Amino acid sequence: MTSPNGPPPESQPDKSENDSPPPRLNFIQEIVEDDLRTGKWGGRVHTRFPPEPNGYLHIGHAKSICLNFGLALKYGGLCNMRFDDTNPSKEEEEYVQSILADIRWLGFGWDDRLYFASDYFEQLYDWAVQLIQAGKAYVCDLTPDQVREYRGTLTQPGRESPFRNRSVAENLDLFARMRAGEFPDGARTLRAKVDMASPNVNMRDSVMYRILRATHHRTGDAWCIYPMYDFTHGQCDSIERITHSICTLEFENHRPLYDWFIESLGIYHPQQIEFARLNLTYTVMSKRRLLELVTGKHVSGWDDPRMPTLAGLRRRGYTPESIRLFCERIGVAKFNSTIEISQLENALREDLNRRAPRVMAVLRPLKVVIDNYPAGKTELLEAVNNPEDPAAGSRQVPFSRELYIEDDDFREVPPKKYHRLSPGVEVRLRYGYLVTCTSVEKDPQTGQPTVVHCTYDPATRGGNTPDGRKVKGTIHWVSAGEALKAEVRLYDHLFKTENADEVPPGGSYLQNLNPDSLVVATALVEPSLATAKAADFFQFERQGYFVVDQDSRPGALVFNRSVSLRDTWAKIEKKA
Repeated sequence: MTSPNGPPPESQPDKSENDSPPPRLNFIQEIVEDDLRTGKWGGRVHTRFPPEPNGYLHIGHAKSICLNFGLALKYGGLCNMRFDDTNPSKEEEEYVQSILADIRWLGFGWDDRLYFASDYFEQLYDWAVQLIQAGKAYVCDLTPDQVREYRGTLTQPGRESPFRNRSVAENLDLFARMRAGEFPDGARTLRAKVDMASPNVNMRDSVMYRILRATHHRTGDAWCIYPMYDFTHGQCDSIERITHSICTLEFENHRPLYDWFIESLGIYHPQQIEFARLNLTYTVMSKRRLLELVTGKHVSGWDDPRMPTLAGLRRRGYTPESIRLFCERIGVAKFNSTIEISQLENALREDLNRRAPRVMAVLRPLKVVIDNYPAGKTELLEAVNNPEDPAAGSRQVPFSRELYIEDDDFREVPPKKYHRLSPGVEVRLRYGYLVTCTSVEKDPQTGQPTVVHCTYDPATRGGNTPDGRKVKGTIHWVSAGEALKAEVRLYDHLFKTENADEVPPGGSYLQNLNPDSLVVATALVEPSLATAKAADFFQFERQGYFVVDQDSRPGALVFNRSVSLRDTWAKIEKKA
């Protein structure tokens, strides 16, 4: 019997490929582990996911969700769910609810730690008053255009506002009157008094508060002044005692301003760490552009299956497991890059390959008549539900004299290396019999095949060949009498170019929209799908992975193609 400690050293086997080293830590995990080692935060790991409720979450947010919640899970910490809701003109309760639903769908929770920046509006106001009292903030009467003009450029320092040196008393009075609603929208702002000559433009007296009369989704009309994101973000992290405040790279230049606010106030100081956001080929990630696609009716809504939103991906048939796998594989980096969308598609294929039941469906039907099969007879054939999962069992599919096959599974004049049905060629019908094409009926107007006539070999039931003869081609089919009609929506990339944002001068990214991103077909599917319900996923054999759409109804099935299979036939036919 082998020792619990394994064989003695001299008989230890060579290290196999299965004995791979543990995965390397990403740079944020390295920081966290070093902090735990040194006791920097008293052994705590406390992160947060802080979206603005001004749109639906997209696949880029999934990366941040998996990172923030994943760190808390990995190190036994906590992750808060917080909405940075400081701009009521663009925020809606619909977005709040959709974001919460998306995060739950991905598999993460926050227990009782659901917060809103609006929970802290009174505290943020008090801190603004504290900065005024310390001579570090002032009320400014410059218009937004004038503020931009005075700010300078990347190569030219800014100029001080003529209102920068108001007295503390005057600033306190004006700020209180701003809150009381005495001034019109945009008439005045509260600005931080930092350094107009700083090489970092974010430090050039950043705006802290603006006057904005807009009904807030939580506070209603209680406020007419709202804090800017830069004044809110770091202080909210401080209030919640966050240890590692993880942001995307575009906030790196804002970090000195966050530090300045927290140090000037003398409050708890979280550590901000920036990582590269996710960019994907053939799509856009800007919330503004996604909103334009929705409002411009270029898509059917935020959950259009062509959208990179989590709602769209879910409706298209992506699983939370596949998205988490994708986020794990692409990792966390310090530098921006663009990820091939094929990596996301491969993660879905890998997940569904293990779990999706196999069924047969014909998207572009072509009729086949087996002339020597008994008329009026129907038999049930045994079909495997999933060869990757023996526990999935099998089902019975009807077989009869008249079938439908895929239109491109027949060629009267086949190209080279074409191993499907053609005159005189024998192929295997999946789970059925071996058949040989004997003749073809054609449309007299177009010359296109309308009916393919075949004979079958009764000794080959189940696709077996008792005499051992070799048959190269196997095609799928459905029985004509029992097949169900279904609407099938074939989705492709929303944009026809890898870099959807790249346009000529004066052009629009909308020029890159793919006119063929959605093709609708009427398919025939096997009768086992009669009871399929919304969100059920399947592999249509040799076609791809499909999911039942929410529009589907009994007797009116609707399927979305989630992702195609890897198929070399299209390449072969292009070369022919």
